[in-house]
Amino acid sequence: MSRAIKHLLIGGLIIMTMGVPTGTAADENGLKLTIVNPQNLYDPSPNGYSTAVITPANARVAYISGQGGQDGTGALSPDFAVQVEQAYANLRTALDALGARPDQVAKLTVFVVDHDMSKLAVLTRNVKDMFGEALPAQTLVPVPRLAIDPMLFEVEAVVVLE
Repeated sequence: MSRAIKHLLIGGLIIMTMGVPTGTAADENGLKLTIVNPQNLYDPSPNGYSTAVITPANARVAYISGQGGQDGTGALSPDFAVQVEQAYANLRTALDALGARPDQVAKLTVFVVDHDMSKLAVLTRNVKDMFGEALPAQTLVPVPRLAIDPMLFEVEAVVVLE
């Protein structure tokens, strides 16, 4: 890439992020995800997510498949809140297997069967419990059903590794 193009790209990034409140999540090795919530957009953080996350230039990326609310035996509670809590525990187990922590998650996609506004409090509580202030970008997709009929919730993640 030419020097002029690099300067143009860097200048564009600076212009695009000026006046944008950001937070940073970092591990002890200096891996940093930059959280971007532009001031002229709705602040999504009270609802448990960020507008965008910038990953470090030299980071590796891992994709965690959708984690549902099954416990270690494969059993599913019929209760939505129990399934959400278990799905996030399963996500944490998958992160541990990668040697990663929640503050390395850049993006979540959640799937909710028969979504309605009453489920948002459960979702927000669980995501904030797991991620604290380092809220990843997130998309919620309402669906009529998931892979297994009693399954009510599923979460997949994009994780930035060292």
